Amino acid sequence: MAADPGDPASRRARALEFVLVFLALPTSLIFLRREFAPWLIPFLVVTSIGCFVVLRRDPTFDRRRLWNAADWRRGLRPILTVFVPGAAALALVTATFLPRSFLSFPRSSPLRWAIVLALYPVLSVYPQELIFRTFLFHRYRAVFRTPAARVAASALAFGLAHAFLANWIAPTLSLVGGWLFARTYARSDSTLQSCLDHALWGDFLFTVGLGWYFYTGSIG
Repeated sequence: MAADPGDPASRRARALEFVLVFLALPTSLIFLRREFAPWLIPFLVVTSIGCFVVLRRDPTFDRRRLWNAADWRRGLRPILTVFVPGAAALALVTATFLPRSFLSFPRSSPLRWAIVLALYPVLSVYPQELIFRTFLFHRYRAVFRTPAARVAASALAFGLAHAFLANWIAPTLSLVGGWLFARTYARSDSTLQSCLDHALWGDFLFTVGLGWYFYTGSIG
């Protein structure tokens, strides 16, 4: 018989697991960033597959959350309500304070930029959303008992996961982005909707000139 995740002992075990996987592991990667950087995408893909297997084997997990594409119109509105003014403001800040970076990627290498925009949602966004939203929300629901607590835990873990990039912009924007994406997931119960939110912001950052801070090649 599987352990009840609401049992105090199981809850403590899950809390320890969360600390090790989502706090201790990313912290350790800060000290191994040069060695880890080339393996980031394979690591994400393999980890997301592992999370997927764990979720599939859990009889309490509602598999519809892996897609749940119903009611896209209503789900898209709150995403765009934040994205449109937020992206405009971030573009203005980038153009003002980082003029040499502003739109540098699409201007200097349009083909590579287009390839990144096409592959990023598949190779990076979906694995991250499966790990930091779908898996985290379900696996640690007994530890973080309210939606607000799960959103906060997801945002913190997501921000810390980008600390190994060795600049303050990536983890700061990831903390804010993680909160937005976690809210989208909490509201929609849809991995695909949180992926859409994440992909919009990620492709925008690569376009506007901030993608370099999220690129492992930027690690010195």
